Amino acid sequence: MAYQLTTYDDLKVGQTASLQKTITEKDLDLFIQITGDENPLHIDDDFARQTFFGQRIAHGMLSAAFFSTLVGMHLPGIGAIYKSQTLEFLRPVFVGDTLTAFFEIIAIDPEQERIEIKSWIDNQAGENVIEGKTVASLLRGLKKMKRGRQ
Repeated sequence: MAYQLTTYDDLKVGQTASLQKTITEKDLDLFIQITGDENPLHIDDDFARQTFFGQRIAHGMLSAAFFSTLVGMHLPGIGAIYKSQTLEFLRPVFVGDTLTAFFEIIAIDPEQERIEIKSWIDNQAGENVIEGKTVASLLRGLKKMKRGRQ
């Protein structure tokens, strides 16, 4: 399979992208398997009920991981290189919440190989749960590829 790499000419300030996902128990289970993060706030109902959250919350980095999908698949897209990400966790995310992650390009500098992106995630109530800034760049070229990946 051949991939079409994003170029700086494909991008413009103000360009946006988004993706939506409902957080499930399975998502938490898989995240715990990958990371080993078994904080009782995420896995123990009795413990979590005693906190100011009143219930278990999803891992903040699980939610923030949607920014990686946006970078690599949507904006900038195929051939993007994730350079940095700031994060401010504003509200908890609970199992069953539907999150929408948003990107908006705020600056492009091809000479410095830098794309600055305003990044945020809202819950189903339209409340910001995460805000941040993403910096990405683009691949300059690829060696000849076989079967789409190497």
